Amino acid sequence: MDDRTPRELETRETEFRPTSWAPPSILPDPKPEPGYVYRWIRTAISNSADNTNVSRQFREGYVPVRAEDHPELMLAADPNSRFKGNVEVGGLLLCKIPEATVRQRAAYYANMAQQQMESVDNNLMRESDPRMPVLRPERSSRTTFGRGPRE
Repeated sequence: MDDRTPRELETRETEFRPTSWAPPSILPDPKPEPGYVYRWIRTAISNSADNTNVSRQFREGYVPVRAEDHPELMLAADPNSRFKGNVEVGGLLLCKIPEATVRQRAAYYANMAQQQMESVDNNLMRESDPRMPVLRPERSSRTTFGRGPRE
C-alpha cells in the first residue's frame, strides 16, 4: 500500500527554503524619488562636528532631506540633531542630489582621469628614444611554427 500525498498538495509555495541571515542595515533606506540620488553625508566624527565635509557636499549640490518628506525614516532619527527638521542618524545626514548633477560629476572626473593618462603617456613618449622606446605605439606578439633549438 502506497501512502503518498496527492499531487495538488505538493507545490513550491508549501516548501520552506531557509534564507541566510544578514545583519540589519544601520541606516534606513529612503523611498526612491524619481530624478534624485540619495546619500548619507557625514556631519560628525568622534563626537566633533565635521563642518568642512558638510559644507563641501552642500556646495557640490547635495540638499538635506526634510523629515516631513520621509516620515518613515524618523523612527531611527537622532533627537539631538544639529539639523532640526532633517533626517540625521548617528552623525550622518540624509541628502539628495539630482541625477543629472551626478552624471555631470562622473563625466567630469572621467574626463580628468583620461587627461591625466594622456599626459603620462605624452611624457613617456617625449623621453623615449627610437633605438629603445619606452612605449611602443602598437603592441603585437609573434607566433612562429617549426622546430625549436636542437640540443
